[in-house]
Order: sequence, then structure tokens, then C-alpha cells
Amino acid sequence: MSSRHRSNPLALAVLICLYERPMHPYEVATTLRQRHHNESVRLNYGSLYAVVAALEKRALIAPQATTREGRLPERTVYCVTESGKVETHDWLTELVSTPVKDYPAFEAALSFLPALPPADVVALLEERARNLEVELAQASAARELNEKAQVPRLHWIDDEFRVALRDAELAYVRRLMTEITSGTLDGLEWWTAIHA
Repeated sequence: MSSRHRSNPLALAVLICLYERPMHPYEVATTLRQRHHNESVRLNYGSLYAVVAALEKRALIAPQATTREGRLPERTVYCVTESGKVETHDWLTELVSTPVKDYPAFEAALSFLPALPPADVVALLEERARNLEVELAQASAARELNEKAQVPRLHWIDDEFRVALRDAELAYVRRLMTEITSGTLDGLEWWTAIHA
């Protein structure tokens, strides 16, 4: 598969779930939520079914059976094809080995920072810092629960990475606030003048 088809992490999540065993899309969603992968991959049912249809169209997954439980509607159970197994391996290999340019919303906001007055920015950064502190405290509590439950670190390593990014972001936000309030940020005179 060309890399143009590798832009949706939900597709990879579906492939990984079906790599483990055949299941229907609702079960894929349940599995992802139980494992907290919905923290790393944006998950909603509408896009899940669209992803399943796209993977089937590209012959990376195939229907294996149709089941019905009681009065529930029929559910199609899918399995990963041999092509899907190869794609899963190649895609995950690429993601782990090759850095790509992400476009985080906060980075975009920083690039347009001069549109707001410096004092407003400091207040907003203080609010962001408080929110990050809360998020980091919650992550710390979750880590303690995982450790007490003896959940292998491998199963929450994505959470650990997210915490490392948030720690770095919090340190940066605090440093930027200090530079603005102390007057040491290069370009601050121009920034202040355009809002005078």
C-alpha cells in the first residue's frame, strides 16, 4: 500500500486488532477502549465503519462470518488477510522508525501568537500550565494504578510517551511565560507596540 493510505491511525488500530483474532467492528472499538488506545487513536463509530469498508475494499481485511445474538442486528466478523498482515508490519515499522512532521494545534497557535496582546498570552499560558499540571497529575495516578495492578509497562508505554511530551510542553510554557513577563523575549518591544 502506498504511504498515502497510511494517514489514519484508526486503520492501523483495526488491522492490529484483527491481526490478534477475527472480530466485528463493534468488538474492535470495545477492545481499543478497554486498552485505552482511544487515547492514542481518535475513535468514533462512524469513522470506524468507514475505515473497515476502506480496508475491505483494499483487500487488507475480509469478512469471515456473519453473526447474530438475540435481537441484535447481524454483525460481520472480519479477519486480516495476508496482504493486511504485510501492510500492518510495514506500516508499524515505518511509524516506529521514521519521524514525520506533525501539525499540533498548540504549535500553530504559537506561530500566530503576536495576534494577541502579550499580557493576554501570559494569562492564557498560565491557564494552559494549570491544565497541563492537572493532566500530568492524572497520568501519574494512572501510572501508579498500572504499577499496583502489575500491568506490564509495554501495555502503557504510549501513556508514558504522552506524559514525556506534556512534561516538555509544561517546561516550555513556563519558560515562555518567564521570558514574556521579564521582558527578555526577543521581539517583545514590537509585539507590545502593535497592541498599544
